[in-house]
Amino acid sequence: MSLLDASLWEGKIYLNGWRPGGGGTADAVEPATGDTLGTYGLASVDDVREAATTAAAAQRDWAKLNPEDRAAVLRRAGMLWEEHAAEVQDWIVRESGGIPPKACVETHTAANECYDASALPSLPAGDVLTSNENRWSFARRRPVGVVSVIAPFNFPLILSIRAVAPALALGNAVLLKPDPRTAVCGGVTLVRIFEEAGLPPGLLALLPGGAEIGAAVVEAPEVSVIAFTGSTAAGRKIGETAGRLLKHAHLELGGNNALIVLPGADLAKAASAAAFGSFMHQGQICMAAGRHIVHEDIYDNYVSALAEKATHLPVGDPKSGSVALGPIIDEKQLHRVDSIVQDAVQGGARLAAGGTHDGRFYQPTVLADLDVASRAWKDEIFGPVAPVMKFSTVEEAVALANGNEYGLSIGILGEVGMAMTIADQLDSGKIHINEQTVSDEANSPFGGTKNSGNGSRIGGHHANMESFTEIQWLTVRPDIAPYPF
Repeated sequence: MSLLDASLWEGKIYLNGWRPGGGGTADAVEPATGDTLGTYGLASVDDVREAATTAAAAQRDWAKLNPEDRAAVLRRAGMLWEEHAAEVQDWIVRESGGIPPKACVETHTAANECYDASALPSLPAGDVLTSNENRWSFARRRPVGVVSVIAPFNFPLILSIRAVAPALALGNAVLLKPDPRTAVCGGVTLVRIFEEAGLPPGLLALLPGGAEIGAAVVEAPEVSVIAFTGSTAAGRKIGETAGRLLKHAHLELGGNNALIVLPGADLAKAASAAAFGSFMHQGQICMAAGRHIVHEDIYDNYVSALAEKATHLPVGDPKSGSVALGPIIDEKQLHRVDSIVQDAVQGGARLAAGGTHDGRFYQPTVLADLDVASRAWKDEIFGPVAPVMKFSTVEEAVALANGNEYGLSIGILGEVGMAMTIADQLDSGKIHINEQTVSDEANSPFGGTKNSGNGSRIGGHHANMESFTEIQWLTVRPDIAPYPF
């Protein structure tokens, strides 16, 4: 039997085993063709309530397990991602519209997330504190309990597993709500891997659904922490609800990331990096390069080089294995991308490449000579569009880079000394010198400033320990303390 044998999961959710969901079913659709790939179950609000109470009960026993027993489950999960990589990759290609190399990155990263998480149970669990009293005093880390993970469609596996794996490793239970557009590759695959890895029942629930289910997994009384990756608008609502309910919300939100190209930068290498940063996965990446800030001395040549790259990148069905870009995820997003491009052109921007589409296949697009008020410059497009603007001084480059509501990732290409000077003045969660803006590793902190979220809450042992454990103060005396009452 294959990992994703449909007889196990088709038409079902996962709540203490595979079973029909109270919300009915939905089709998994291939965005490149419109074909139905399968049918998955939808959760109801009652399913969420049951999953939360089940998770809370199961979590207590899971947290009591020896660290090596929890670590063993995570290590087995990592090996299973490698063993079943080809099958999972096929689903990522077909359900998310990603090209095969992007799917390979997802399964490789999923394995590494599990391997890295397997080390968390053995890390120091607190500190010995000094005390003015005759006692031992400790600050010890304890699991938060139940964690809700809400993940998006664009990197459905990575953006689920990077929270699921460390949360489980540190002794918590998880309610997983994947994006309905990628519920199989971003949901079913994770459950099947952990099921095969020997994760005890009740600790991981799969609860696909819309906004009502998203609200339910946030509001469930048993849930202490919400790890959300998605739009800033949705993140604000989750943050507001979490604040009212006194829960922690770890929010990784949108980005309109700047790529600064310095005078003297190697144009061929810069254009290659820029094309990857803006066009990888059709630009449907929160870290995508959405604003190209280029020195005036090389601006015209840069626009020409980037347009040349865009013109020769093949677009089509990713399962053919011969394209660089696949489809936009759905018609709504396609319309949004195209409307932003057309508005920019009507507003005076120069269309250097692209700006057309065949169905959901949008051509890589380069926009030059924009105004800072243009939607194409201000907004996160989430499509294969590279807006370019020139600068003359370092101060102007810094002002353009910082002059945006987002602060997720910035790349700087060119001479390192000047790049360092600029980097120290930037407001961004991540800065990459002589790299483009899209980068992520399991052991590195990930997050943004401003409207890109509330900081680095995922990645690396420091962030994961902060996100998925609470600190408890514990004191011990040899005898009952004397008191004046």
